[in-house]
Amino acid sequence: MIDLDEKDILITGGTGSFGNKLTELFLDRHNPNRLIILSRDELKQAKMKQRFSPQEHPCLRYFIGDVREKSRLYRAFSDVDVVIHAAALKRVPAAEYNPIEPIKTNVMGGSNVIEAAIDQGVDRVIALSTDKGANPVNLYGATKLCADKLFVAGNNYSGTGGTRFSVVRYGNVVGSRGSVIPFFLEKRETGTLPITDPRMTRFWITLEQAAEFVLKNLARMEGGEVFVPKIPSMKITDLAEAIAPDCDHEIVGIRPGEKLHEVMIPKNVARRTLEFDDYYAVLPAFRGWDSEGYQKEKGGTWCEDQFKYGSDTNEHWLTAEEIRDMIGLDEEEYSRSDQETRVAAAE
Repeated sequence: MIDLDEKDILITGGTGSFGNKLTELFLDRHNPNRLIILSRDELKQAKMKQRFSPQEHPCLRYFIGDVREKSRLYRAFSDVDVVIHAAALKRVPAAEYNPIEPIKTNVMGGSNVIEAAIDQGVDRVIALSTDKGANPVNLYGATKLCADKLFVAGNNYSGTGGTRFSVVRYGNVVGSRGSVIPFFLEKRETGTLPITDPRMTRFWITLEQAAEFVLKNLARMEGGEVFVPKIPSMKITDLAEAIAPDCDHEIVGIRPGEKLHEVMIPKNVARRTLEFDDYYAVLPAFRGWDSEGYQKEKGGTWCEDQFKYGSDTNEHWLTAEEIRDMIGLDEEEYSRSDQETRVAAAE
């Protein structure tokens, strides 16, 4: 692991679900000189201060700011060693209806982060991506794909010995804001769960696993990699069955911008993807990158041509017990909630 003690660390979008979990890990395991939470929502910052108080944790700094404002990033990145870029507009329907806004935040905001990091001498930057950024079919995914390419190419701008940029790409986060699991937990009280398509599959990862993966890649990154964890898949119908087995299912159809299955490594990048025990590393395509030297140093096995890492072709599938454990729904609560669902449905 990278030594983060006495380092100055900044998290953009730090008041989100991921930022809260990463802050928890930083404070529990490391002794940073400064841990800066940059976000544009003063209410979320006020709530986060109640959980992580600057009085109790003197290293904490809360900065109001938006990645759209380059001048604010230049000020915030002053003397910062590590940046984790988590700020994004990520609601798919909202992005489809308001297309310019996610472009301003996810693409132009990402560009601002890159320029500010290079000019302020930041050592390492990891940007968070999503499975929706691989072979995108919606605007949100397209903006994240564009941002991924910007961060990978940022290593060209910074030059040898300059700021290093890498990307972490993972699937749906269990229990994150706006995800289907809190929605199902709420809807099960009605006795009916809306299902988009019974064939639909998704990758799943917990917040802690996502944060752990970012920390590991801070240590292993050389700059230019897109890191993809090996995580399980689950069918949407199996998820619904795990959460509320006695609920009826109402097929409502796929929403605009949704895929039937998600992909984290498309076939067209398989030829430059290394497989490790618990993750993949997609290496950059630009000239001058020593892929063979990287493989000799880091290890790993080259993926076969036309390999695809998709939620429908995954080798690891979650059981009902595993998904309930990931959600944190113990058997007593599960049984009680299931009984309440049957009573509510009968009424």
